Amino acid sequence: MDVKGQINKIVEEISKNPNIKEEFEKEPVKVIEKVIGIDLPDDVVMKIIDGVKAKMTIDGVSKAADALKGMFR
Repeated sequence: MDVKGQINKIVEEISKNPNIKEEFEKEPVKVIEKVIGIDLPDDVVMKIIDGVKAKMTIDGVSKAADALKGMFR
């Protein structure tokens, strides 16, 4: 399984749909298994959850930095 690819897929889904983002915050395992479409072992799900949270944080920081750059141009 391409964990990095699955993380990107989930982040994309979360970014497109605020309802999925809200659900992810409450029940991340359920959302991941729903988006991927398969039941995964707990250790794999936890790695994906950590990866999704990290990517969302990095993307958010990047967007904030871009916005700040725009303010000072």
